[in-house]
This record gives sequence, structure tokens and C-alpha cells, in this order.
Amino acid sequence: NTKLKEQSKEKATTKTKTFNQVERPEHYNQDDSIECIDAIQAQLSHEEFIGYIRGTIAKYNWRMMQKHPDPTVDVGKIRWFISYLEQYLIKNA
Repeated sequence: NTKLKEQSKEKATTKTKTFNQVERPEHYNQDDSIECIDAIQAQLSHEEFIGYIRGTIAKYNWRMMQKHPDPTVDVGKIRWFISYLEQYLIKNA
């Protein structure tokens, strides 16, 4: 997919290769060039992608007190996805 390759090139030049549990989990990257969220976005329409992000926020909110011994991990992920959604909406207005 051309859109996905362009996004990967753009992100490769702007991102550091540092991974962290909330903002850039290593298991959501392939060959350190394509991030899972970019692959998902490339497969979905604008409306579907917004729905995906909203659903992901709901998922982390739902399981916040159950999955991790430290619920701030999921709170950080909720914050990250809300910020991502906000930037996506601004960029694609």
C-alpha cells in the first residue's frame, strides 16, 4: 500500500528508535519501520479509523483496574490514544 509506505518513511525520519510500554511498544512495530497503528489506518476509511481509536480508548478504560498491577499503564495508553485521535482529527479536518 503506497499510503502505508509513505507514512512509514515519514515516521522513520522523525521518530527515535526508542520503545516504551505506553507510547511506542516494541511488539507493535515491524522491522522498526511500520507501526501497527499505521497499518490499521491504511486499511480503514476515515470514519472506520476514528471508530477504531474510540474503541481502543474504551477498551483500555474498561480493563484499567484488571490487567496491570499498576493501572496508570492503561491510563497512559488512554491519554496517548486521546491525544492521537485529537491530532488525527486536526490533521484530517
